[in-house]
Amino acid sequence: MPVASVFRSAPSCANARPILPETCVLAVAAVLIALGVAGPVPALAVVALAGAAASTLAGVRLSRLTLGPDAPAEPPAGRLARRRAARPRRAAALLHAAVVTAGLTAAVLPLASAGYRPAAVATGLAGTTALLGGGLFSLYRSRRSARGRLHRLLDQAVPGVCLVLTAWLLLPYAGVPAPMRLAVAVVLGLLAVDALAVLTGAGRDGGTARCRGGSALTLFALVLLAGLPPGPAGGRVALLAVPPLVVGVLLVAAGVRQVARPVPARRAPLVWPRAVLPPVAVALAVVHQLQVGLLPDRTAVLLALAVVPPLVVRQLVNSLPPMSTDESAVAPDPMPAPAPAGPGGVAGRAGLLRALAARTEPACGALLVVDLHLTELPGRLVRDDVAAEAVRRARAVVADDGEVFDLTGTGLAVVSGSGPVLAYALGTRLLTALSRPYEVSGAVLRSRPSIGLTELGSGQPEDLFRQADLARRRAAQLGRDRVEWYDAYLEEQLVRRLDLERELPGAVARGELDLVYQPVLGLADRAPVGTEALLRWRNPVLGTVFPAELLPVAEDLDIVGELGTWVLDRACRQLADWTVGGRRMWMAVNVTTRELTSPDFVPRTAAVLEAYGVGPDQLVVEVAEPKVAAELPTVVARLAGLRSMGIRTALDDFRAEHASLAQLRRLPIDLLKVGPEVATAGADPHRPLLDVVVTVAERLGLEVVAEELESAHQVEGAQRAGCRYGQGFELARPATAERVEAYFEEFPSTSR
Repeated sequence: MPVASVFRSAPSCANARPILPETCVLAVAAVLIALGVAGPVPALAVVALAGAAASTLAGVRLSRLTLGPDAPAEPPAGRLARRRAARPRRAAALLHAAVVTAGLTAAVLPLASAGYRPAAVATGLAGTTALLGGGLFSLYRSRRSARGRLHRLLDQAVPGVCLVLTAWLLLPYAGVPAPMRLAVAVVLGLLAVDALAVLTGAGRDGGTARCRGGSALTLFALVLLAGLPPGPAGGRVALLAVPPLVVGVLLVAAGVRQVARPVPARRAPLVWPRAVLPPVAVALAVVHQLQVGLLPDRTAVLLALAVVPPLVVRQLVNSLPPMSTDESAVAPDPMPAPAPAGPGGVAGRAGLLRALAARTEPACGALLVVDLHLTELPGRLVRDDVAAEAVRRARAVVADDGEVFDLTGTGLAVVSGSGPVLAYALGTRLLTALSRPYEVSGAVLRSRPSIGLTELGSGQPEDLFRQADLARRRAAQLGRDRVEWYDAYLEEQLVRRLDLERELPGAVARGELDLVYQPVLGLADRAPVGTEALLRWRNPVLGTVFPAELLPVAEDLDIVGELGTWVLDRACRQLADWTVGGRRMWMAVNVTTRELTSPDFVPRTAAVLEAYGVGPDQLVVEVAEPKVAAELPTVVARLAGLRSMGIRTALDDFRAEHASLAQLRRLPIDLLKVGPEVATAGADPHRPLLDVVVTVAERLGLEVVAEELESAHQVEGAQRAGCRYGQGFELARPATAERVEAYFEEFPSTSR
């Protein structure tokens, strides 16, 4: 990844600003380092100029976040919300002072005499450390439990000791007091292990991680400057401090700017770098020592032995039983809700997240999130009684297999120690128990639960809860009374669905809807007799969305009528243009059952035809056959009303089943559209079926249109069976109005 890319402040292009200033500063620093190596510019002057340039730019970025146009215009409502919103600004102010201090420290080096330089750099290092620490503390709030924090400390202790040992072995020792050498080694080791944790942690793409990494690089550079040896060696060390100093202060500014905006989702932590890199660094340092003829001294041996205690304590902590989530085991919330008596520690979402964070690694088991979804809408007190009864039933089902948590207002959650198969079986038992009627406060209420299930892994508690909740939403979308597993594809589907629901309501107003037209041809002469208008949604973010995906969303959002009105108007207007050009053909428009059964559909359709001067016989209204059974009497009435006006009607997606054939006599239609599964020529079992459909249609006075014909084989089979019209990619593909009109020009007459 290019170095400049780390300075982007947000994951999306819409929020990212140009990084030209940062690129210029990096280029200037590279040129200065080259001049310092070549000799024309003194090394300390290079440090001063590069540090001043980088800290000035970083200070400008941070000052804009503190007081400038990037700061929030109005404080949010609520004391807690105001405090949270103030964190980035407070951190920006402290980190602004830190980068300025670091820049001034670098700038005074060429001005101070050799005897005062160590004191000046030490003062700047102390001030920068304090300001960086305060700024990072304002940004970073650990949500881990005490056990989780202990795990994290022990995980970083071993690589930290290894990196301190590496620094001790590699630092110059001639003329340097051992305590000072050890102090510098400890500082460098801690900075290195912090940078390693930032680069491999779950939040490595976030703004806080960038701030920590930039702070570590800045302090590392100042430590190098504080330990400048006299003579020519000091110039080389000073030049080595320029890259971490420049990149560090710029990363701090970029990180704070990203914290003030949306951050990307957390990713799984990288374990192998923390386990491999520190031991490899120690091995290389020991080899270097042996090559120069030195043996490890007593301090090196003690540092090597210091690796053992963290490993022993880590193993002991892992062997302890998991922490419970009752009030005696964890710190209570500021206003804890009373928990029901009996075993099995019932708490809210905070308790659930604490329990997930406290589980030992590698974690095994599953998390189940349950939404009760009462079919009635009772009052709050009744809902509370139902929730308490649901928790009691869940505890009886779970028993000793896990813990139950009451998620107030949404349902409950279960943390189980069982594997995938047993966890799914537990979910089905919960469905049975929670679906039974609830007799509370003199009323009988019913529930249709939906359960989401995810395996416990190395992810953060919030991520595990989000995964299980996404699976629960999927279960609700599929009709409830079911258990759904989480997987990555499921998350993509749900995110796609949420994007569709967010963008679709304004599609008509934004002019994003479009129609393409697929010609319908006579199979005898292959001449066009009509077209079918097909809806497309051209969204700049989502791309082209087809009706099969957008119509279910439109039905859920109750905007099918709005889309249908637009389609009918646009199709009739296009048909009027073609009619003026001397072509007389039909235009088929698909309508949903909900549109067709609307009381104003027939008069609204008549008004559109009159507005554009289109003959009623030129319009064909298509309705899908699988959808008409539920509203059959109303559908029959609406189709009869359309036919009385001279508008032709069609039954789409005809399945040729016994029930479908039986209801053909009741439906007032003119055209019958059958798919390729009925019109296949080569499969013998299908030929008699299509023959039956064509025979029944002829007796009822219907014309048969074979649709979705995608091969010459299918076209031939449909023609042999007696289908008069055909439609599909083999005959003509959907296209824009201009291309379809050019296609019509190839035929001397398109009137039917």
